Amino acid sequence: MTTEAPSEFSNLETLSTTELLAGLSRLDHTVPQTVAKSLLQIERLVEVTVARLRDGGRLFYIGAGTSGRLGVVDASECPPTFGVPAEMVVGIMAGGDGAIRVAVEGAEDDAEQAWKDLQTHNINAKDVLVGIAASGRTPYVIGGLEQARAAGLATGCVVCNAGSAVAAAAEFPVEVVTGPEFITGSTRLKAGSAQKMVLNMLTTATFIRLGYVRGNKMVDMKLSNVKLVDRGERMLMDELGIEQAEAAQLLKQYGSVRAALDARK
Repeated sequence: MTTEAPSEFSNLETLSTTELLAGLSRLDHTVPQTVAKSLLQIERLVEVTVARLRDGGRLFYIGAGTSGRLGVVDASECPPTFGVPAEMVVGIMAGGDGAIRVAVEGAEDDAEQAWKDLQTHNINAKDVLVGIAASGRTPYVIGGLEQARAAGLATGCVVCNAGSAVAAAAEFPVEVVTGPEFITGSTRLKAGSAQKMVLNMLTTATFIRLGYVRGNKMVDMKLSNVKLVDRGERMLMDELGIEQAEAAQLLKQYGSVRAALDARK
């Protein structure tokens, strides 16, 4: 597995801060090019996700450690960004929500637990399950994907090694082979960055395709703080050619950028 291959750097403790940062930066710069090589795989996963969500399905992520946390982060950012219900994209982590902050030893080794965790969400054949595992060998993820696929769900994954067991368990695998890490085996680095990029692409492209963005604007975003209210007002000002006072009144009256635009257009 290339994610476990020895780092090309050695004696890290002897390097200066400048040298450490330069090395990290050099490797980080390889990530976007590596992700770009997997665009066709990402496209296939987006297309099936769009189709399932359009038909009333949901998107679930499962993972452990950094991979699991990245899934939780991406899922939690979809409602405020796109105005979708919280249950439309759900991140589930080996060891439960407590493992987001404190690692739960051995949780990722239980091949049966992911499917049990998914049952609490009444998962069904309309849904999509994406397993996230840098190594591609996490039993929690493999077991969840295998059982989900057998139950008729669309299954995908994001892994950072080629030819992995996780990829074999998924119908729509995304393999982003990031190579050795700066610190040998520390997949929170390049692999984590690559996974985050892929998840961003997956949900962003999906919700654009589903109509949650107009032009290039988040017209369905939740107006949950002063910054977002200000952004919403500026959207209306740009789109309608009005002053801020009128934009503020429209936003207050209709409750969302989309509703205000539809009312005026």
